Amino acid sequence: MTHEERIQRINELARIAKLQALTAEESKEQQILRQEYLAVFRQNFKQQLDSIKIVKE
Repeated sequence: MTHEERIQRINELARIAKLQALTAEESKEQQILRQEYLAVFRQNFKQQLDSIKIVKE
C-alpha cells in the first residue's frame, strides 16, 4: 500500500467513524494504518533533522 493510499484509507475510516461506530475489524485496521503512517512520518522527519547542518558565524 502506497503512502497516499494509506492516507486515503485512514480518512475513509475516519469519515465512517463520524457516521457510525466502526466494526472491530475496521478499528483494528485504522489503528494499524495510523501506526504505519506515524512510523513513516517519524522516519522522514528524522532524515530531515539529520540532514540539517548548523553553521556558526
